[in-house]
Amino acid sequence: MNTLPTTMPVTVPLYRLAHGRTGDKGNRSNISLIAWNAACWPVLVEQITEERVAAHFAARRPARVQRFVLQRLQAMNWVLDAVLDGGVNDALNLDSHGKALSYWLLQMQVPIPASLLPHLAPE
Repeated sequence: MNTLPTTMPVTVPLYRLAHGRTGDKGNRSNISLIAWNAACWPVLVEQITEERVAAHFAARRPARVQRFVLQRLQAMNWVLDAVLDGGVNDALNLDSHGKALSYWLLQMQVPIPASLLPHLAPE
């Protein structure tokens, strides 16, 4: 039988741990990240930090990245300032609403313990 030891880390895309929704107001994007399973929540809180999200969105040059943890919902809200090229009325960007930004965040690679694999969403 070929199984991974439960302590060996595995890297998976964030969408296996959580789903997301995006909203916008002016030049600010809000990205909600919600754990698929309670077992995934501690990894999200530990791994998905302001520094990692800012680095992941570096090409969009956010002026500020803030994380708001919603413990009881096992969710977090991300606020990224100045990532929408001025917003809907000012941007020449094809996605001036920023709806695709949650999909971009969900592509982030996250190291997890192999023991968490049974709790992930399917690929």
